[in-house]
Amino acid sequence: MLTHINENGEAVMVDVGNKEITVRTATAYARIRMQSETLEALMNASLKKGDGLSAARIAGIMGAKKTSELIPLCHNIPIDKITVDFEKESDCTLGIYVRAKCTYKTGIEMEALTGASVAALTIYDMCKAIDREMVVEEIKLLDKTGGKSDYHREG
Repeated sequence: MLTHINENGEAVMVDVGNKEITVRTATAYARIRMQSETLEALMNASLKKGDGLSAARIAGIMGAKKTSELIPLCHNIPIDKITVDFEKESDCTLGIYVRAKCTYKTGIEMEALTGASVAALTIYDMCKAIDREMVVEEIKLLDKTGGKSDYHREG
């Protein structure tokens, strides 16, 4: 059963008023593929626009904080913490990890996913002058804890 659809098939915001407040965490992942020279410039902070990783880290945090303004039925939740980390996975791929935490009645998965998406798009923006072939290949939830159930992606 979809929780954001009522009996008439209309979109609704879920009532979380009676839910228990718990500590909730989520980790989201995004991967962006680019030319090896582009990734080298990004990692060395030698882009003409400036330090792309710092810009992407701040953008990921800001994106997570603005999730309820971007995703129509998301609740505006009090966020306790957001971290954005980067991992060079190969000579042409960068992994982005966004970890988010809240103590509230509803989860923080969408905030982590939005943060990962915005960080990846910011990297694209910072690097597009030298590499328009970049591809954001994947955005996914890796894990979530708190509430009624936990989730951990296999592999």
